[in-house]
This record gives sequence, C-alpha cells and structure tokens, in this order.
Amino acid sequence: VMTQREEVLSYMMENGGITSMEAFRKLGITRLSARIYELRELGYPIENKRITKKHNGVTVSYDRYVLVK
Repeated sequence: VMTQREEVLSYMMENGGITSMEAFRKLGITRLSARIYELRELGYPIENKRITKKHNGVTVSYDRYVLVK
C-alpha cells in the first residue's frame, strides 16, 4: 500500500504535475499542499505554476505543482 506522499509523487512523475482538483478526484487526497510540503522537505524540487483561466465568465487561479527535472 502506497502512502499519500508516494501516490502524489508517482502521479507527478507520470503526468508532469498535479493540481488540488486532480489530487482529490484521482487520488482522494484533500490536503495536497501538506503532501507537497513533505516531498519538498525530503528534497524533491517542486515548483508552483500559477494557472489563471475563465470559468463560467469568472477568472479563477490555482496552482499546478510540477516536479523539476
């Protein structure tokens, strides 16, 4: 059984990054920022990429966490 931290790392390696919505929908993880913090503490180079989009006429912004190669 993989830990949430391992699941997040694996997902990022396979998909290039992860958002909070992806973490919840695909992995059932609600505290992505905590898992990202733990991975950074373990030495993984992770960057925040700010994404801004229009959704139903409203501008929304969110972070996509990306593992730097």
